[in-house]
Order: sequence, then C-alpha cells, then structure tokens
Amino acid sequence: MGLEKVEALQNLVVLDLTRVVAGPYAGSILGDFGAEVIKIEVPEKGDDARSYGPYRNGESVYYANLNRNKKGITLNLKTEEGKKIFLELVNKADILLENYRPGVMERLGLGYEVLREKNPRLIYGAVSGFGCYGSYSDRPGYDIISQAMGGLMSVTGAKNGDPTRSGNAMGDILGGMNLVIGVLMALNVRTLTGKGQKVDVSLVDSVVASLENAYTRYFESGQLPVRNGNAYASIAPYDSYQAKDGQVIIACGNQKLYEKLCNEVLHMPWMITDERFLTVSLRVQNNEIQKKYIEEWTTQYTVNEIVENVLAKGIPAGPIYNVRQITEDKHIAIEREMFVEIEHPVIGKMKVNGNPIKLMDNMPEISKPAPTLGQHNEEIFCGLLKHSEEQIKEWRKHNII
Repeated sequence: MGLEKVEALQNLVVLDLTRVVAGPYAGSILGDFGAEVIKIEVPEKGDDARSYGPYRNGESVYYANLNRNKKGITLNLKTEEGKKIFLELVNKADILLENYRPGVMERLGLGYEVLREKNPRLIYGAVSGFGCYGSYSDRPGYDIISQAMGGLMSVTGAKNGDPTRSGNAMGDILGGMNLVIGVLMALNVRTLTGKGQKVDVSLVDSVVASLENAYTRYFESGQLPVRNGNAYASIAPYDSYQAKDGQVIIACGNQKLYEKLCNEVLHMPWMITDERFLTVSLRVQNNEIQKKYIEEWTTQYTVNEIVENVLAKGIPAGPIYNVRQITEDKHIAIEREMFVEIEHPVIGKMKVNGNPIKLMDNMPEISKPAPTLGQHNEEIFCGLLKHSEEQIKEWRKHNII
C-alpha cells in the first residue's frame, strides 16, 4: 500500500488580501505547494489586475496567471460586519498576506497589533514600496519606482544610453519572492516559540539587495557603476556576441574556461598571453577590444553552431531566446514544467507560468484555476466559518460580500 501524497504546505491556511503582482505572486507560490490560499477581494470590483489585459471571454488572463491555486471570496472590510467576518477568518489562518500602503490596515482597525491579539500564532506578511518604517514608508510604490530608486535602472541599458527599466516587473517579483521567504522563516520561528510575527518586505529593498556586487565595487573604488549593455563589470569574456543570424552568449567565469575558449574554440592562443587580456580585470577593462577579436570567429557561424561548438568544450554558452523560443524549448517548457495548462471556468484552457521551486519529494502542483470574483463565498463562509445560507444572502443584500 503506497504512502499518501503529502504537499509541502498542505497544513496551512493563508489569507491573501493582495492585489496586482507582488503579493498575488507570493500567494500563488504558497498555493502551488498545497497551502489553502483564500483570496479576499472587494465586492463587485475585485483585484485591480482583473482590469488588466489580455482578456478572454471577458476574463483577465493576466489575473488568472497570478492567482491560480487559490479560492476566492469577496468581503467589504469597510463595514463593521465585514470586519467581524474577517476576524473569524483570521482565527482560522496561519498566514496573512497584504500589500496595502503602510497604515491602511491600521486605519481599518485591522492592523497587526489588533490581529495578533485575536490570533497570536498569525504570521502577518506585508509587502509595500518602501516598507512599514523609515522616512519613505508612507509613499506609494509600484514596480517601476522600485527599479528606479533601487538602482536597477541605473545599471541597465546600452552603454552611454539612458537608464532602462527591466523588461519585466522585476521589483514586484523579487518582492513577492522575499515575502515567501520571510513568511516561511517566520513559520519556522513559530515552531520554536509558538508565536507569529510581522514580516515586512520592501520592493525597493528587494531591488537594492539584488544589485549585490554593484555596491561592493562602488564602496571599493568610489566610482559609480555604469550601464554596459550585456557585458559584466566583474568578468570577461562574459557578453553577447554577433553571429551570422543573431546574437549568442558566451560566459567564461574563470581563467581555465577562458584559456579553453582561446585554445580550443577560437584558435587564438595569443590572447592568453596578450598583456591587455592577462587577468580578469584587464579583460574587463579591454572588453570591447577583445570582443572584436571574438566576433571575428562568431560572425562566421550561426547561433546554434556556436552554442554547439562552445558547449562541446565545456564552456557555458547559450542563445538569446525570445518568448516564443522559450515556450517551445523542451527542457524549459516541458521537462521543467515552466508552463502548465489548466482549465479555467470562463477562460477555458490556458497556460500559466510554472513554479521555479522544485522540492524533489514534494513537487509543486498547479491544478486549480484562479477564482472568478467571489466564486468560493459559500464554501468558505458556510463550510469553514459555519454560517447559514440565509446569512450569506443577507450579507450580499447589504454589500458586505
């Protein structure tokens, strides 16, 4: 007789008050690993992301991707009855996620200090633009603000070009990941102390931390990091190079790989002893000069030919994929399950992003579509909280749910 399947977070109840990207992304990660995530939305309107395209059959595919593996209810937290119902849910919860501007939950009378009186074991995860304390804590924050003020835009873009936003919502995604890490750390502390706590994550902090060695270089040299296209400020050759039919990445992370590239791929052994390229720092300093020599070789071949040749020598290389190529790559799309097809009740069959975290004994499972607005009101209010169907009707009548 086989052992019953265990999901990593199946014993946890999560209340998800978040909207748009960072918070919903965090909630979906927890849901992928089996947590019962209850998405709480404003009646009639719902999450702001429900109004973001693309749409199919009148439903936002944008929203559906970020809110899979959740149950959905509506609740008006501005009403006294809505607050009472919310506190009943808090008593059942292990984790609460919210991404309001700091102070909003307190003004509703539902801040962490109030909630922990009701449930001392509650882990309260908050993600905001600038965090819940500090001079900027009351400022509104979106992804582009975090990329701008966190420094990412200052180091992204073409050499001598303008500061450039990353092509995705990197600040939001980093903030969502850090929120998951934080609440799971707090969960472990709870096993040691029996007490929950507040987890505070800032989008700007998350971006600042992601720049890692940019600050080390600045502290050591006093010089500001600059935009340098696809080149890396600490290693060379580690860049994009022109091929016959596009561009290709070659990455020599150490001296051995560099020497193999010169000897066995480029057949330019003289570059190993050339005084301009003797050390990593000299190669970084003279990257543009060396790049011209490397491209004398790469421009003779296609991207696929270069990748095959360079990889055959054990040197990291790869194509620069567009989105279509990624979705068609067997390793990424199928074997690593980075795109999963699910059936949504309104949208129909759709693909959502897979989960990048693989627990080899408790793999993530993406099987439940994002809820339609208020889809699980009866299940949660009647099933979990034991209220009557008549009560549900009354709440609807007064716009409480």
